[in-house]
Amino acid sequence: MTQTTTPNWIEASLAIECAHRIVIVAHVSPDGDAIGSILALGNALKLRGKDIDMAVDGGVPDFADFLPGACWVKTGLDTGDWDVMVALDSSDVKRLGRCGAYAMAHSRTIINVDHHPSNTYYGHYHIVIPAAVSTTEILQRWFVRLGIPLTVEIATPLLTGLLTDTIGFRTDNVRAETLALGQLLIDAGAPYAEVVQRTLNSKSYRAILLWQRVISTARLEEGIISAVVLKADWQSLGYHEETDAGLVGYLISTDEAKIAVVYKETENGSIDVSMRAKLGFDVAAVAVALGGGGHVQAAGANIPGSVEDVVSRVQPMLRAALKR
Repeated sequence: MTQTTTPNWIEASLAIECAHRIVIVAHVSPDGDAIGSILALGNALKLRGKDIDMAVDGGVPDFADFLPGACWVKTGLDTGDWDVMVALDSSDVKRLGRCGAYAMAHSRTIINVDHHPSNTYYGHYHIVIPAAVSTTEILQRWFVRLGIPLTVEIATPLLTGLLTDTIGFRTDNVRAETLALGQLLIDAGAPYAEVVQRTLNSKSYRAILLWQRVISTARLEEGIISAVVLKADWQSLGYHEETDAGLVGYLISTDEAKIAVVYKETENGSIDVSMRAKLGFDVAAVAVALGGGGHVQAAGANIPGSVEDVVSRVQPMLRAALKR
């Protein structure tokens, strides 16, 4: 296996060009960048005549079902063999879930494309660029190298990843090049206003009902606002995977909060910890210490144990992060 932090553009491109059957997966509880990356790459490689399978545990979330090709994304994998597996927007193998585990066991070559600084460099070839604001930004660079032209079907999911991971170009890693890429994608036909409305300014009634259940658990202590989502909360509303329906992003907008955290009880009894931080504070270091990963302002980890045990472990670490 190639173990280097230098992007393997040539090797990965060659693997794609030589492959006939390709499977594309991303992390569990997919966000806009994960789903946008799957669909952008899947739609692009179909233009090359490749036999493509796209899959993510639980399938496409409701907010992204408008994206071109969303209906072709599978909710699970239990058959198939592939020449190449492309893992997108996932810092480690565990985050790829059941779809990733099956695809990895049934693919000859694994390409890891990601922008998380905590990436473990799994797989045979890596295109990991932590300076990129989204995995879709990296994919567009790859498409240029592959000679794949931008179409509406490619540009729209690319823009979705770019906008959601930068919260509408508002994160501290946005550069002039980020805005230029946004313009390029809009020029290619990506519907900017629709993507913003459906991803950043949209909530289902089911999400509102979940928030209604959970918001009573919100607590603000020493600049840290927290909430708890129990398994019964998301299951009773018909969610197939643990979720806070974007609540952690809402909590960080609280004026008095510097860090927001949501503790989500999972199907298997572990706790999924989602963290957000305002400028000047770092939750990535906390996530890595807990066995997870992410970015300075948005990170997470999955921790075995009860809600009470995990909260008592994580809250002191977050208080320490405020003092750094």
